[in-house]
Amino acid sequence: MRGPRVTATELHVLPTVEDLAQAAALFIVELARERIQAQERFTIALSGGSTPRRLYQILASPEYAQRIAWDRWHVFWSDERCVPPDHTDSNYLMAREALLDRVPLPSHQVHRMRGEAVPQESAEEYERELLQFFEPSEPALDLILLGMGEDGHTASLFPGTDALREERRLVVANRVPNFNTRRITFTLPMINMAKAVAFLVSGAPKAHTLRQVVEPMSGEHPLPAGLVRPGSGSAHWFLDRDAASRLEKVSA
Repeated sequence: MRGPRVTATELHVLPTVEDLAQAAALFIVELARERIQAQERFTIALSGGSTPRRLYQILASPEYAQRIAWDRWHVFWSDERCVPPDHTDSNYLMAREALLDRVPLPSHQVHRMRGEAVPQESAEEYERELLQFFEPSEPALDLILLGMGEDGHTASLFPGTDALREERRLVVANRVPNFNTRRITFTLPMINMAKAVAFLVSGAPKAHTLRQVVEPMSGEHPLPAGLVRPGSGSAHWFLDRDAASRLEKVSA
């Protein structure tokens, strides 16, 4: 039985979105180097969104790509929309165009969620893949990249949805009523097994929600992003100044 989780939260506040993406890229390069030295591979789950897109472009640039042992990387996803892999809404397609097609990462080390399949079957299939990949250890990724919406959702864990109550499954098909759709997503148990998580959050519209998540007041109901507490105790928030503008305590 696990003891209580004590999560060390580190805030990285940068002047602009570009600075945020550059800082996150440096963080990933160094973390990957350390993990490859220790265990000869690096496992990462990617996320969707405009800020991660810029991060992936930076990682694929010559300045960064030549510093990365791509043959030791294994790439997963924290969530996916229920669309084919060539659909404009696909998180996989975004990552492929911004990063995967531009670096020498072996194709068999890219583990995508099948958004085109029946959602429940795809979720079960992805959970089996994770368990088989990490066997006999628990499926603890070295790093999970996450974003945060203005409503406090992260991955495809939206406020009030069934997936937030999941305590056993690692991947589920989550019904999102606000968008009248289903999405495939890591659950909190899967995210909280990670050795590290890194949130990328930018923009003034998210400042109020970020304060609720990072500096919750007494009596406030926890938002999904605030329930992310990795067992390793390592949670990094890469923020631009606009997003961090309502935080009382920040550290660059």
